[in-house]
Amino acid sequence: MASLLIVEDEQVLAKNIRRTLEKLGHQVAVAASGAEAESRFAEIRPDLTLLDLRLPDASGLDLLARFKAQHPEGIVLLMTAYAAIEDAVRAIQLGARDYLQKPLHMDELRLAVTRALEDSQLHQEVSYYRSREARGADLDSIAGACEAIEELRSRIRRIGSLPASAAPPTVLITGETGTGKGLVARVLHYSGARAARPFIEVNCAAIPENLLEAELFGWEKGAFTDAKASRVGLFQAADGGTLFLDEIGCLNLTFQVKVLKAIEEKAVRPVGGRSERRVDVQIVAATNSDLEEMVRSGQFREDLYYRLRVAPLRIPPLRERGDDVLALARRFLEELRQVYRLPPRRLSPAAEQAVRRYRWPGNVRELRNTLDRAVLFSDSETIDADALGLPQPAASASLAPVAGSDGLSFEIPDGGLRFEDVEKALILSALRKGGSQSGAARLLGMTRDTLRYRMEKFGIEAKGES
Repeated sequence: MASLLIVEDEQVLAKNIRRTLEKLGHQVAVAASGAEAESRFAEIRPDLTLLDLRLPDASGLDLLARFKAQHPEGIVLLMTAYAAIEDAVRAIQLGARDYLQKPLHMDELRLAVTRALEDSQLHQEVSYYRSREARGADLDSIAGACEAIEELRSRIRRIGSLPASAAPPTVLITGETGTGKGLVARVLHYSGARAARPFIEVNCAAIPENLLEAELFGWEKGAFTDAKASRVGLFQAADGGTLFLDEIGCLNLTFQVKVLKAIEEKAVRPVGGRSERRVDVQIVAATNSDLEEMVRSGQFREDLYYRLRVAPLRIPPLRERGDDVLALARRFLEELRQVYRLPPRRLSPAAEQAVRRYRWPGNVRELRNTLDRAVLFSDSETIDADALGLPQPAASASLAPVAGSDGLSFEIPDGGLRFEDVEKALILSALRKGGSQSGAARLLGMTRDTLRYRMEKFGIEAKGES
């Protein structure tokens, strides 16, 4: 039910309009002059105003301008028996929603009012969800002070500072599962010139292959059995904004060609369509896969990889971020105690040591879920190490040189290990012993380019080359 104001000096017409709109369930007030209209408008701030263009003491266009200045979200429909192109243009420029000509047909009036209110409600819903999505998606939401996170924020800031008229670069976000790739994509969108436009997120791994083209590019009526009406795809839905393609490494080779074409040509062709539709979107892709390795093995197209990697953003795993894990833990504890309406929570010194020592294979997501469980089931304001329920650290693995063609024997601890940790340890050891990247590459039996790729993968800084 909406609040409506009718500004009409013809009493019979005003009464008929009021009766018609009250039957729709709306609250309706009537004003017969400009002065009365201004008083009633200020009093009730109506959702919609039906405004006569010519009143005994005022011009409808002047009232329209004052109404929109007081209440920009309010809808105004002008009514007149003296339709003129100049008046119609001026009314629209001043913010009128529509222009109705007398004599009014009540059916047309009902339809115009209903459509205007529905459009306004839809606009308010979209604005609400966009503002809610934008909250918590600023640069400060990327917590941490380690060098890699500072560099990440710096790159996001640089991309976000590009003017709206600039062609947006494609962005490739890489990082392990749980590092926060989705958060970085949202921060990138809401800190840039496209913040007021749509942010559309697509999980490429969650959509069946046979439906992916239709979901991304849309379809025309009759394109397939169930296509009873045309539908825009997600590329078009994101027009003017950002399309976030999460898990981009899950696309098959055939569809990779179509995505590359859409990015290069800035156009898509709906399934069953005969012509292409122009789209203006910023493409942000993310993956936890090693795309370079997939390119070498023929699982990912090289041209698409380099097209996506114009602006690469790497999110380091939590185990490489030092004391950031404690800063994140404190932030999550504060957020969670607000969610559950609990007193403040803090970690005991032993719990902080456990958090700092644990490797967090699930990264930031695992940390938050662990603290969520601890906050929910702990009665004390101080959370101890046992309440975290973290696995006990496994015994260290050992590498020992032995004779024979194998060169090394490897002792795997009972608790298991992560292959990536071993690989990184070998690279660091080879760099120390080899004295340079070339020397390390020789010790490891690989090319210098391969070594450089793996150093970048693990965030190992190059100290120089001899």
